[in-house]
Amino acid sequence: MRPARIHITGPSGSGTTSLSRLLANRLDYPHHDSDDYYWKATATPYREVRDGTERLRLMNEIFVARPDWIVSGSLMVWADDLIRLLDLVIYLYAPVELRAERLRDREGQHFGDDAIAPGGWRAQETDEFLEWASHYEDGTREGRKQSDHEAWLAALPCPVLRLDSTRRADELVEEIADWLLAHEAYRQPWADDRKARQ
Repeated sequence: MRPARIHITGPSGSGTTSLSRLLANRLDYPHHDSDDYYWKATATPYREVRDGTERLRLMNEIFVARPDWIVSGSLMVWADDLIRLLDLVIYLYAPVELRAERLRDREGQHFGDDAIAPGGWRAQETDEFLEWASHYEDGTREGRKQSDHEAWLAALPCPVLRLDSTRRADELVEEIADWLLAHEAYRQPWADDRKARQ
């Protein structure tokens, strides 16, 4: 039975990173987030974009050769070399209001609630980011948008599993695990353990 290389994507705030961490723990797969490669490590995150060649070099150096991994975030446009390796892409969706709430919570965790509150040093950037993210569906802002995402998903050479991320994360993890078992895309030790518990 073959292991799986999985990409979990969706609009900002759909929960790709959180679900990827839970799924990685469930399957005993390593998890990587595309932001860790897309952005340079700076004192204030998300300020400086890493060169595309360097991103792919780092990914190849760290995990791409492995037979099993999960990457969360977005590989659209810049990571075509990884696309051909994927066994499954999971697309998460959630209402824009819930995504905005999650994004504000995430910004608060990263920078502190005081920093993103009115008058805080991160407040303007947070507001601009949330405004940008709110236009995913209508596509009136540069960057990730639904129409481009749908076209990209339609062209993928692997299956796409669409999941509603308003559901409980543990339910989503089990649905993905069941899909992998049904398609025999799993590591044998994990599969044996799952069967023993049923």
